[in-house]
Amino acid sequence: MIKILLLEDDIVFAESMIDLLESEGFDVTHVENGEIALDATYNSEFDMYLFDVNVPFLDGFELLESLRDAEDTTPTIFLTAQSDIASLATGFAVGADDYIKKPFEFDELLIRIHAILKKQLNLKDDEIKIGEFSFNVAKSELRGVDGYIALTPNDIKLTELFFKQPEKTLTKEFILDELYEGRGMGSGVLRVYINKLRKVGLPIVTLNGIGYRLENT
Repeated sequence: MIKILLLEDDIVFAESMIDLLESEGFDVTHVENGEIALDATYNSEFDMYLFDVNVPFLDGFELLESLRDAEDTTPTIFLTAQSDIASLATGFAVGADDYIKKPFEFDELLIRIHAILKKQLNLKDDEIKIGEFSFNVAKSELRGVDGYIALTPNDIKLTELFFKQPEKTLTKEFILDELYEGRGMGSGVLRVYINKLRKVGLPIVTLNGIGYRLENT
């Protein structure tokens, strides 16, 4: 279920938004000021932020700027009555993904929410998760529960092979051909690389006389 953090100090408007969003299957957490919103982002993970701008204690612009400075990239839409160009420019400058001027049609908001979530999903397609590990194809990075795992270029190539074909048996010949492009490296070298990946915790099993398989546990 998609989790949304709604920052809105107009209670009547917020209640309407909550009813409409929940009727569309979203899980909505509502807060009334910027400081509570900031605390909420520390205590829970959200898939999207919907922020009003003129709210108590910490306004929407300041809030999002703080979140972006903390490397929080959660998609954010500003919902605000401020319609001047300067406010629009500020909203995007602090890291907003979209900006909708009140009053607006709820269907328009839904279209914008789904468009942003679809874009976000496409970005995440580069991230392949296997158990407690994730491999980012675009960045050629492996991460575990403790964060980034440093690997050599050949380790990376082998890891990518396994992550792109989880639970599929890869023959030794196939792996060696992919890693060394037919340069005739032996299976002993391959065992060294396999053992290195096992040491970082990757659940790679051996099928005697055939090859290896990455288990999706």
